Formats: sequence, structure tokens, C-alpha cells
Amino acid sequence: MSLRTRLMLALVGLPLLLLGLAISLALYQDHGLREAAMEENLSTATRLVAPELGEALSLDDIAGVQAAANRLMDIPSVRALRLVQQDQVVLELGRLRAEALNVEAPGQGLLTQHYRQWVLTTPITAVDGAYLILDIDASLLLLATYSDIARGAMILLVCGLLLFLVAFTLGRRLTQPLDDIAHLLDQLAAGRQPHHLPLDHPLELAELGRRVNALIDHQARAREDLQQQIEHATSELQESMETIEVQNIELDMAHRQAVEANRVKSEFLANMSHEIRTPLNGIIGFCRLLGRSSLDPRQREWLDQVQRACDNLMSLVNDVLDFSKLEAGRLVLEQVPVDLQSLVDEVLGLQAPLAQQKGLQLLSLIYDDVPAEITGDPLRLRQIITNLVNNAIKFTDRGEIIVRVMVEQSRHERFTLRISVSDTGIGLSDSQQRRLFQAFRQATAGHSRQYGGTGLGLAISRQLIEQMGGTIGVDSTLDHGSTFHFTLPLTSTASQVRAPELALDQASIFVEEPHGPTRRALLHMLEQWDARVVASPQQAALALEAIAIEELEEGRIGELRARLRQRNCPTLLLINAGLPDVPGLGLPDGSSVLSKPLARQTLAEAVEGALAGTRHRPSLPAPTTPPALPSRQSHVPDETSTAAPAAPPQWNNSPTPPPSPDTQTSMASLLIVDDSETNRLLLRELVEGPERRVTLATSGEEALALAQQQLYDMVLMDIRMGGMDGVETTQAIRQLSPAWAKRPIIAVTAHVLEHQRRALLQSGMDDVLIKPLDTECLDRLLRERLGSGLTETTAAPNSPVTDKYRQDASDADDSVEPAVRDQAHGKALGKNLGKNLGKDQGQTRDNSDDQGNDLPDIDIALGTRLAGGREALARQLLASLGASLDETRREIEAALAAEDEEALLDSIHALNGACRYCGVPRMALLVETLETRLRSRGIDGVRPLLPTLEQAMTQVERWQQDSGETPLKGPV
Repeated sequence: MSLRTRLMLALVGLPLLLLGLAISLALYQDHGLREAAMEENLSTATRLVAPELGEALSLDDIAGVQAAANRLMDIPSVRALRLVQQDQVVLELGRLRAEALNVEAPGQGLLTQHYRQWVLTTPITAVDGAYLILDIDASLLLLATYSDIARGAMILLVCGLLLFLVAFTLGRRLTQPLDDIAHLLDQLAAGRQPHHLPLDHPLELAELGRRVNALIDHQARAREDLQQQIEHATSELQESMETIEVQNIELDMAHRQAVEANRVKSEFLANMSHEIRTPLNGIIGFCRLLGRSSLDPRQREWLDQVQRACDNLMSLVNDVLDFSKLEAGRLVLEQVPVDLQSLVDEVLGLQAPLAQQKGLQLLSLIYDDVPAEITGDPLRLRQIITNLVNNAIKFTDRGEIIVRVMVEQSRHERFTLRISVSDTGIGLSDSQQRRLFQAFRQATAGHSRQYGGTGLGLAISRQLIEQMGGTIGVDSTLDHGSTFHFTLPLTSTASQVRAPELALDQASIFVEEPHGPTRRALLHMLEQWDARVVASPQQAALALEAIAIEELEEGRIGELRARLRQRNCPTLLLINAGLPDVPGLGLPDGSSVLSKPLARQTLAEAVEGALAGTRHRPSLPAPTTPPALPSRQSHVPDETSTAAPAAPPQWNNSPTPPPSPDTQTSMASLLIVDDSETNRLLLRELVEGPERRVTLATSGEEALALAQQQLYDMVLMDIRMGGMDGVETTQAIRQLSPAWAKRPIIAVTAHVLEHQRRALLQSGMDDVLIKPLDTECLDRLLRERLGSGLTETTAAPNSPVTDKYRQDASDADDSVEPAVRDQAHGKALGKNLGKNLGKDQGQTRDNSDDQGNDLPDIDIALGTRLAGGREALARQLLASLGASLDETRREIEAALAAEDEEALLDSIHALNGACRYCGVPRMALLVETLETRLRSRGIDGVRPLLPTLEQAMTQVERWQQDSGETPLKGPV
């Protein structure tokens, strides 16, 4: 509230308030006096007239009554009058109003007030039962009061105007100096220099004015000082800005130079790695040729030193090339149809041995509303799920791990898929969860030492999921497990409903499974198959019983056999371990063993076979389909009750049965794994003998199934195969049992660089053989690993034809592994290598037009040597190659038309592997060069060689037609 307002209230409001109170009190007292006077007048008049009225009534003198009543009516305030005797109206003058009509006979005089109407009732004492009623109008009394109030208001108004004039004059004299001071301070605040205030005011205001003038002077001095400081700072800032501008220009130039240097460095690394390969491969090739000549021990030692130095240098060059490729940072996601159930099965099937070793229950819950086929990148999805499941197993010591796949949102063909992996492991705290998805970070520093790993898996998974358009998160409580979950927006054109695999027509089945989620999954599956679950095995046509692996041990197997023989139905035993030797268990007929985690298709085949009275043997574990789950909207007892675990080995007749136990004691057993029929058959012909029994597998999945049912003495494993490749299969086999962890597994591949060789050895391989197999190396390997080598015919020493055409491969491309190029002839090596070394080092070579033109298309002698000295086998292998070229040609054309580099690499790699065992030196050189260039330069780098490859393929097909040789046939 301002000073002026307070002054006005003090000078005007307070006096007016006091005056108003005085006037109000006076009016109230005056109004009371008027009421008392009027009441006294009326009472006096009635007392005087009442005796006259009584006397006149007693004498029945109507004229006297009328005269007395008229005197009362002459009073100004009397409006009406009524004289009542014995409840009879004797006389009434005027008209009584409402309140006067309801009056009863009073015992004495009574005056009642009703705002403007008063009623006076007076008894007539001279006559019994007579009384007088007067209706009195009090309006005149109120009018007098209102007149007094109006006069009081006028007095207040006049006094208020006078007080306002006085207060306004005084306030102006007091507030004007204050307003001047406020205006002056506003000018100071705005940065202006005001004039001094006049001091002709009262003492107090004059003192205030002097202080304000002092403030003005101080402000002026401060402004001058500040201006000087600003000018000084501005000059310094200008100098600093000029310096910073120069530094920015220098930094920008340095940045541009750094970017350009980095680009030049990357190009230099990529170019030099290729350019260094050419002379280095020549040196390595000559060293190998020199090593086959007669050397004294000292020369041999020098040559070994040169060979080791070349190998180290080649390793360094390969590492530099890998580094230059990593700097590109390009990742292209595929969009191909994916069977998600089979993919989850494959992941859990690979992780099952590790989970079984820790006694963990591994389970997948695929809900019914998940489409049968989605569109996405199967490699990246497999990588993400594998990482999450592997982490769950790694950090869980007991309990269960459940993979759930469900549809979170769906609209037409687009839907959001939610995949979660929950465990009962060590869990995570809130702080650990916040830093979990950072690169090279684990929950705690001790985890990398205790559990292993680099901390990159989750960071890579997060980047892959975000690139796919999804999100990843974790819900966890310390010491109570974790649930990692991620969502992906995907598309699907497949039907949402999967048809049941079986129709059991209410067949009775007994289920005994102590693990709750697995039991509910089995019950849901059987319900979908229209089966009827019974409470006793004696009432069932089939029993599903989960047992501990200890019950299959020799000391307890007898109890199990006795229990199964007491039943009237076959029993499928479910174990959380690898499959044992089922025939050696001696179980009753119709009983079999299934390994958990189960796959839906596996269980369907086992149930169907058991109900039909047939026995089933393990076969491929993938691709299999886990049990579908009801959609989240359907009614189920519990969310974990509607799934089944993922893929263990299925049950079927193996195409190549393993040797019986008694046979294994007398001969070594070998497992050959290759997706090329020609390669499998040739390896079998080379290796099989009186002391060795060979089993063939067409894929990594089949090899894993065979390894689960038998322990082989050695495995020859192809690396690049469809489905599970050689590395994945080897790692899965190693985890089956401690015995398998010690068995030799040899990689057999047609294209491997030194760093790739090291990677294969680190991944679990014991050795690496290069196609075409050197029989001396193979013989030495068999003698070292199995104690017996090849037969004398097969292991014949290398003849000159063996080394024919070796180094043409060295000149085919500047990135071909020297170990691979040893197929070429030493003479060609010297000629071509000398030609290349004579060139200017800075010149770029491209031999795509004359690639291998000096090599023959067909060389039976070379093929005979590659086939272990068997000419008939060599001709059959060559005929098989010619018969397969038409299909290979179509695959290459389709991959080129689709610009599918991966498919083209698969086709070229398969053809490369087939050529390694056939006498086709020209085509072998071309295919090897194609594969190498495809890996290092892409599709554009191989197009110039395709016409030459077509010519070589045509020559092989023409030879096959002219010779009439029959392609090699045999069991797969």
C-alpha cells in the first residue's frame, strides 16, 4: 500500500468512520424515542376512551359508542378499529389488516409490533367479554427515521469532501518529493545521469534528497570506472578472439589433414597388404619348393628360419588387412524368411550341453500367435538370442532358463515381436543395470575373471537391435535372477495358426515331470494333439516320465528296468543330459530316451512311433519346431504352461549306422562331416580301411546327433556348410561330454588364410587340413592321432605329378593363401613368379584375361594322385563333377542376378571344394582365384574371370560326355 493511500485513509477514512458511528448512534436513539412517544400516546388515548365505550355499551348507547370510537380514529396513526363483545363485532371502523384479524380476547392491554403494522388490544372492563382492537400504521415513524438517515448521509458526504481536499493537499506536498526521488532512481537504473534534487523541502525530505544526490555522484564515478574497465577488457578480448580465430583455422587445417591422412592410411593399408602378398607368396612358394630338395642340416635350419619369418610377416599383413576392413564399419541387414521356432531351437540345442552340465532346465515358450515365418535377418537374430542365452547360462548356477517369444502388437502383416530370456541367476543391482549395455563393461569388475567374456556381447546386441528398429532392456533383482527382453518390428505373410503335428484321438498318456513349466508345456502340447492325460501309467497307452541321469547308471538301471516292465505301455524317458547308448541300457521294448530340451517335432515323432509300436533312433536335432503357445489373450493356467523346450536330437533311422560296441573295440571309428557328396565319398575312400570304420554326415546338425549317440575316435569336419557350420558344430560337440572335449576334430577346408587357421585352432579344432588333402599329411595325422596310417597304395609318396601346376595359384590373385597354392606346378611357379617379380613394384597387375591358360583342363594323372592312386575313382569323381556343373552354373547365375554375394560365395566355395579332389587344374585355379577375390574385392572383382570359368566348366562337361564315365554313387 502506497504512502499516499495510507495518508488518505488516515485523513479521510478514519474521521468519516467516527462521524458515521456518531450519526448512527444518534439516529438509533431518536428512533427509539419516537417509538416510545407513539406508544405512550396510543396507550393514553385508549385508557381515556375505554370507560366511555364501556358505559355506552352497558346502556346500549350506540351513538355514544360511535362518538367515542371516532375520537380514537382521529389519531393519525390509527388505521382501523373494532369493538368486540362476547365474540360479536359491535362496531368496526376502517378495515383491519392481517395481523389484527387474528387477535384473541386479551386479559389486559397489549401492543404488538409487526414492522409497519402495530396492533393494540385493550379490554373494556365495564362490560364482560368486551375488548377493543386498534390497527395502527407505523409508516410515519419509519418515514421520520429515513429522513434522519438522509440528513446524516448528507452531513457525512459534506464532511468527506472537506476531508478529501485536506488530505489530497497534504499528500501532494508529501509524495511529490518522493515521486521525484523515484523517477531519479529509475533514471539511474536505466543508466542515465539525472540532475540533482532540490533541497527546498522539509527537514526529513531535504536530508533524503542530499543522500540521493550523493548516490548520483557515486554512480557517475562508478560508471566512468566501469567504462574504462570495459574498454580495457574489450581490447584484450579482441586480441584473444584474433588468437582463437588463428588457432581455429590451424585446428581446422589439422583436422582436414588428419582426415585425409586417415583416408590415405586406410587406402595404403588395403593396397599394401595386397601388394605385399604377391612377393611374399612367391617367397613362401619358393621356400616350400626348396624344402623338397636335398639340403644339408645347416641349410635346412636357414630355410626354416626364412619360413617362420615369412609366416610371421603373412600373419602381420593379414592382421593389417583385417584392421582396414574393420574401419569401414558397414553392416547390412538381410530381409529373408525366417522360421523363428527353428532358430530358437538351434540356439538352445547348441547351448543345451553347457546347461545340462550345470543341471539347469532349458525351456523355450513359443506362443501360439507367433507367425510360422517372419521376415528378418536370421544371422543377427541368432547372434542376439545366443548371446542372451549364453549369458543366462554363464551367470546361473541352478534353476531354469526360459526363452519366451510372443507377439506384443499386431496389425495386418506388421507386428512387434517380444523375445525375453529369463534366468534364476545372480541378478543385477540398479547401478549394474545402468552400465550393463556399455562396451567392455560387465556388472562388476570381477565377473570377467570369474565368468569370462569381454563385455562386448550385450553392447553388440543392443546396436544390432537398435539398427533393426527395436529396443532392449532388463528387469532384474540382485540374487533373484534377471530377464533380458527386446522387441523388434517385423513383417510376416505366413498364417498365424500352426496346424498340430499329431491327431491322437483321445489317446491316454501319462505325464510325470517334476519341473513345473516343462510339465505345463507338455500338457498344453498334448491338449493340442487331442490327447487325454491320465493319472496312472497303468491306465495309459503311453507314458512320458522325466528321470534323473543317475537312474541310468549301472547301479540303478536295474530298478528302472523293473519299473518299466511292470507297465502295460511304452515309456519315453526324459533326461536333462546328453543321450546315452540306448541299446546298451537294456530297456524294455517300446521304451526310449529323449534328451531335454525337447522340440515339438521331436516329441511328435517319438510319441507317434511309440504309440505305433516302433522304436526311434536319434537323427538331426535341427531344424525342429518348438511347441507353439496359445496367444496371450487365450486362457491358460499360467504363462509358462504353454510351451516346450527347444531342439534335442530327433529320433529316426540313421542313414549310416555307427559301428556296434564290439566292433569299436577292434577298429578306430571316424566321422566325416561334409555337405559335398563328392568330398564325403573321396574322404571315405582315402581313410576307410581294415583298421578304420567311417561314418558319413551331411551336415553339422546330423554330425551333432551322431556324436550324441556315439563317441568317435576322430572327426574330419568341413568348415563352410549350410545351417550349422563346422565351427559351431565343433563347439557343440565339445560340450557334449568330457570325453568329447579330448577327441581330435580336424578342420578340412579349401580356403584358409593364416589368421583364419589360427581362429580355427582357437575355436576348438585340433588341426587343419587343406583341400586337396596331401596323403602324406593325412597319413601322418592318422598315425599321430589313431596309431595307424593309410594303406600303402593310398599313402604313396608324392610324385612329380602331385606338385604339378602348383604356383599358378600364387599368381592368380594377390591374396591367395600359399598353402592353397601348392597345387600348382613348380615350373609354372618359377615362370609366373619370376615374371611378376620382374615388374615394376608400383604397377598394378590384372591377369583375369589369361588366368590359367597354360594349364590343361583335364589331368587324369593329377586326379589319380588326388584320389589316392585310384584311377577308376579319379575318373568317377571327375564325372561326378561334370554332372554337377549345370546346377552350379544356375546357382552362380542366380546369385549374380540377385547381387547376392553370400550365395555366390557358397556356390564358388562348394565348387572349389569339389575341384580340389579332381584332375581339373585349370578350373581349380580359376575357382580358387574367384573365391579369394570374392572375399577381398566383392562381386565386381570376380566378373572378369567368369567367362574363363565358363570355358573351363564347358571343357569338363564335354570330357564327361565323351568319356561316358558314370558319376560316383554311394551312401550319403
